Amino acid sequence: MRADRFEADYLIETPLDPAKVAEVMAGEQSCGTFTRVHGETDDLRARARAVVERVEEMEEALTPSLPNSWLERQNRPGPWRRARVTISFPTANVGGNLPTLAATVAGNLYDLGEVTGLRLESVRIPAAYRAQFDTPRHGVDGTRRLTGVAEGALVGSIIKPNLGLSAEETGELVGRLCAAGLDFIKDDEICANPAHAPLAERVPAVMERVRRHEDRTGKSVMVAFNITDETDAMRRHADLVWREGGSCVMVSLNWCGFSAVQTLRRSTGLVLHGHRNGFGALSRHPMLGIGFDAYQVLWRLAGVDHMHVHGLQGKFAQPDAEVIEGARACLAPLTDGGDDRVMPAFSSGQWAGTVPATWQAAGTDDLLFMSGGGIMAHPDGPAAGVASIRQAWAAARAGVPLDEAARGQPELKRALDFFGGAKT
Repeated sequence: MRADRFEADYLIETPLDPAKVAEVMAGEQSCGTFTRVHGETDDLRARARAVVERVEEMEEALTPSLPNSWLERQNRPGPWRRARVTISFPTANVGGNLPTLAATVAGNLYDLGEVTGLRLESVRIPAAYRAQFDTPRHGVDGTRRLTGVAEGALVGSIIKPNLGLSAEETGELVGRLCAAGLDFIKDDEICANPAHAPLAERVPAVMERVRRHEDRTGKSVMVAFNITDETDAMRRHADLVWREGGSCVMVSLNWCGFSAVQTLRRSTGLVLHGHRNGFGALSRHPMLGIGFDAYQVLWRLAGVDHMHVHGLQGKFAQPDAEVIEGARACLAPLTDGGDDRVMPAFSSGQWAGTVPATWQAAGTDDLLFMSGGGIMAHPDGPAAGVASIRQAWAAARAGVPLDEAARGQPELKRALDFFGGAKT
């Protein structure tokens, strides 16, 4: 890859020649058309034209993945040819403009008449271009420093003030969770600033308990307050968290947008916990949308410190392989020699029994392992739930099956019995 170009990989489906369709894609996202227009000189074309770098044909499909009126009007029959396509774009076309970068690699391409399927799979950028964008303020190492967790996975949980808890009740719950031994606590993604527990009241109530716990134990628990809102409100909320001694805020990335998250990143020193809720709408169809590898690149350029990847053997639809690939992508620098790793957050249906699969897949402690019911619903209480996860993590690292490890650890044994048996 050249220093003055970035690359994007796509999966396309079309009844036409994939190589010609790739040229249409390159033209659409740079010069505007696959053929020359008046005033388009050789020099201009060489400078501004996107270039098709590779086209690799795959097995054909018997039916189109998506409807397409443009092709229907032309009575275009199958077969429906699929191909992987790589296109490079001049960095000068975009500059350090993240929304326009996203529009370039994932804009009108989805509406092209030539395709019955198109998915952005990966984005790669050169180091000099990466330097034009934001980087994590904290990332993996900073999160460890702020929580005092030098080794081992960070164990977290989720609170649900959207169930109707007042600000004071939420504070009391956070106090109990701190005492249970958690490293990290986050708001639910659908609770930001509700009338029954507004941030103006909830942040002080929660942080009072966090400070008390730190005074008693020396342990600083990171709380990710959901400040999702319009941009100016998010900045005000972040300022409140900062004044109260907090260290982290959470944002629903897809609903705030690149510009708002960039503005927030540049206006606060807090950890940014990036929640991807809604990503399924962009990704679940295998021939449409955006794969997580490309998605996480774009959001890392906005400067987030944590990224949700879902969980292994969890409650959501995505396959474990995609969770694993996503976590590994977050922990890899975007460019050679870079230091912009972000911490993957494993969540959704996680408990002690899913720890071995997580350790085996990730092979690292540099992650957030978040469990709601696996901690809160433990029959012996949240402290036992946290202990069961830490015990499972130690066993997995040592290569000890959970049922064997549980013989001398009642918290883990109760979790395995209560939640349905060990997944080893």
